[in-house]
Amino acid sequence: MNEHLEQLSPQPLWRHFRTLCNTPRPSGHEAALVAVIEAWADARGLAHDRDAFGNLRIRKPATPGHEEAPGVILQGHLDMVAQANLDHPHDFTRDPIATYVAEGWLHARHTTLGADNGLGVAAALAVFEDVSLKHGPLEALFTLEEESSMGGALNLAEEWLDGQVLLNLDSEDRGEVFIGCAGGADIVVEAQLPTGELGDDEMALRLSLTGLVGGHSGIDIHRGRGNANRLLVRALRALEAFDARLVDYHGGTLRNALPREAFATLALPADEETAARERIAALQQELRTELAGVDEGVTLALQPLMSPPAKALNAHASRMLVAALHVAPCGVERMSLGVPGVVETSNNLGVVSLEEGRFHLCALVRSLHDSAAADMADRFAGLFDLIGARTRVENGYPGWTPDPDSPLLARFRRLHQRQLGSDPAVKVIHAGLECGILAGKYPHLDMISFGPLIRGAHSPDERVELASVEEFWALLRGLIEDLAESRVA
Repeated sequence: MNEHLEQLSPQPLWRHFRTLCNTPRPSGHEAALVAVIEAWADARGLAHDRDAFGNLRIRKPATPGHEEAPGVILQGHLDMVAQANLDHPHDFTRDPIATYVAEGWLHARHTTLGADNGLGVAAALAVFEDVSLKHGPLEALFTLEEESSMGGALNLAEEWLDGQVLLNLDSEDRGEVFIGCAGGADIVVEAQLPTGELGDDEMALRLSLTGLVGGHSGIDIHRGRGNANRLLVRALRALEAFDARLVDYHGGTLRNALPREAFATLALPADEETAARERIAALQQELRTELAGVDEGVTLALQPLMSPPAKALNAHASRMLVAALHVAPCGVERMSLGVPGVVETSNNLGVVSLEEGRFHLCALVRSLHDSAAADMADRFAGLFDLIGARTRVENGYPGWTPDPDSPLLARFRRLHQRQLGSDPAVKVIHAGLECGILAGKYPHLDMISFGPLIRGAHSPDERVELASVEEFWALLRGLIEDLAESRVA
């Protein structure tokens, strides 16, 4: 499958990306891909090993004459975000990603593409089999579960890697190089809420919100796109005027993706159905007006259920839960004053569910300041304490402190000017690159992050610009050869 990828340039990189597209690899299911890569390394006589968590390292000796050059680590993550359009059944643990080219961009059919971070992994593999490339000692570090928890980086073995320089290949902007990123943590809220029987005068209806663009909860958080959980809760608030009670709720699938769809079952007095439908129709128009230019495709629907459930939250619990979700922090909290144009602190209401009174929420807070992330978590705890919920913080990871005086950065800027005739924009990103975690474990590493132009990451709109991949490949090869001419200080 995806044979057309091998007709693209640079061919070695795209050949490896085809392998990644054809090998299912959602977070937590990277074992098949690890086996494929290990077999590839064995066939080429490349040394490889894994740490206790399962992160994979491949090594290649320096080109003769360049043994004294600094060791270079090419780093990326093997997993991808698993998101598909609602009307497109796709088993990410079994089905390959189907790709196509349109107007200079590579897309997937109705699913995420996996360019994040498949192109970085493919580029590293292509470097390792490039016999024409001059290089110092090379390592490839492929981490696991980056998209779900940063688990691979958080559990990375210490005193395992040998290199002095790390090139993170997980950025998504052409003409830019990243030297810092936000830290983050998952905020998990859980509660068992009281339920009651449906009354004889009540009917059950299904409320759905669909049609949002979605996207990456760090890179796209400032773009003004709708969050399906926030917007559906707004609809639930509107329906409380008609004595609606929540039966169940399912919104979002990943804490690091802006939720595109959310669904709720409601118990509603039968004689209020017409008025409720009218209010939902009016709210849909309000939302389309508010989101014009970014998410005007938002669609609200209210449909009766043929088989009504037996129970719903009692009226008080339903109102308290909806009120708490309505005021929960969501979106950009503060822009950075120290790094103009960069989001400092944000929160994504990523996954919300309610089933038989069991409530679960997983939000992802990001910040350039660990203290601000901790404060956001504390605000969630204070808010959801009011409904008797329990809040905990999981999978915390540090940010990556920028080093504008990095020798590696200076080298990359010179190379960029020489190859492309322009200076790269030096940036700090409001996404969770693994560099901050790696820096904590290997503080001596000099690091930068760069990559091709990817848009729509973490959504079925994910795509990569083909011309930017050629540019990325040339920069990567050029930087490795440039470093091969230097010596370890």
